[in-house]
Amino acid sequence: MLRICPSPRLCGVAGTIDAADVRDVNAAPIGCVPLHEFSTTWETPSAAGPVILRLLIPNIAVPIATAISMPTWMTLPCPRATTLTMWSPPQCGWWWKTDCRTDRHHGIYGVTIGFLFLGPRFRTGSRRRGKKNATEITGEYLDRALADFSGYIAADELYDGPFCVLFIVDNHRFKRLYYDVLDHDPTHKDMIRFFKRFQHILHTHGLTLKGVTTDGSPLYPEPLANVFGNIKHQLCQFHILKEITKAILKAVTQVRKQLKAQQIPCSRGRPAGAKVKQIARKNQRLQQKIADLFEYRYLFVKHTLTPKEKRIFGRITRGLPPLRTLRTIMNEVYRLFDRRCRMDTALKKLARLRRRVSRFKTLGKTLKKLFSPNLEKALTFLDDSLLPSTSNAVERANRRHRKMQKSIYRVRTREHISQRIAVDMQRDAHIDTQRQTTSTLHRSRSHKSHKTYEKRKIA
Repeated sequence: MLRICPSPRLCGVAGTIDAADVRDVNAAPIGCVPLHEFSTTWETPSAAGPVILRLLIPNIAVPIATAISMPTWMTLPCPRATTLTMWSPPQCGWWWKTDCRTDRHHGIYGVTIGFLFLGPRFRTGSRRRGKKNATEITGEYLDRALADFSGYIAADELYDGPFCVLFIVDNHRFKRLYYDVLDHDPTHKDMIRFFKRFQHILHTHGLTLKGVTTDGSPLYPEPLANVFGNIKHQLCQFHILKEITKAILKAVTQVRKQLKAQQIPCSRGRPAGAKVKQIARKNQRLQQKIADLFEYRYLFVKHTLTPKEKRIFGRITRGLPPLRTLRTIMNEVYRLFDRRCRMDTALKKLARLRRRVSRFKTLGKTLKKLFSPNLEKALTFLDDSLLPSTSNAVERANRRHRKMQKSIYRVRTREHISQRIAVDMQRDAHIDTQRQTTSTLHRSRSHKSHKTYEKRKIA
């Protein structure tokens, strides 16, 4: 007889018994009640009649499927009768790989069975990703970064292709505290959501914010007032001076163009005649003046001039009073940011400077940045000795991110950028320990080398 050995908990067997043909078998049908409505059924022909085998394996036939089913294991024919004799799980037990789904074919030729016999799982990538899978910084890093929080932050945005990265950095400790990656240009709603999340982090750690330093972007004033209320908002001194410096250099460029327009065109070749020689000498002097103004243009915006540079500046600006006025205006702008005075005193100086510039019509159009309200906000730090005047901390974080992204030659996505920033911030959290370990190793090696040198010297 044929021995059929299904799993006892997953299938039932019903057999037709003929007592005359089979010995030592009770003349009564044996079987099990079907365990589930949806099952796979085999029918085996025999001399005594059909033998039906029902297994609790999900039926792979669907209304739109064709006759493509195949038996999971071989069923041998029986000449007379089939009876249940014993269980043998090792030979034909339940295997999860035989559980298959019927998928719709992505085409016009009917259906196919997807994952009929799944292969073993690959070991590569089977483990769950750890730090590299993190898209934001929480937990231990924030606890360590906010342990010595100064209360003053610097915020800035960084554009990386179609993405925008928002950073918040401790403006005293130079530690990155929070970031967010957007797949579009930020709006006021995005900034409000960003600052509210950071405010929740501060409340969780029992901290308060005292001041914020940003650049002159219009993204920050309204969201900061909406989230943090009446808080000290300092505009970066460097960005304001950069705009004024650019305006001063633009005025110098206009003077060079005016000098070039004063040159009288002459015929080519060696000048002949007294008048032509006089015109040539004048053009040569103007050309030398233009070249000097271009070579030493940095003297108009440099913070402090040495005695030698003052002599050079007096020589190149001889006969050009507007240029010396530009240098005087630049000196007054630098005096506005002197921490030895208060904000009220600086605002009075600024009012006098604006009245002086408005007298010069040509300079008034060029130096219109002096009349910007951002210049007044850039003087907020004068009333708070702990409020940083620049956002160098967050600019350093931006430079680090740009340098990190230069070495990536793959398709950048929002998730990948978030993960890389999170890994980089976690690496920064252990940089002090790494430096301490490195210095200890160097000291031990130098001590050993010094001992070896003394032994060799004695020997």
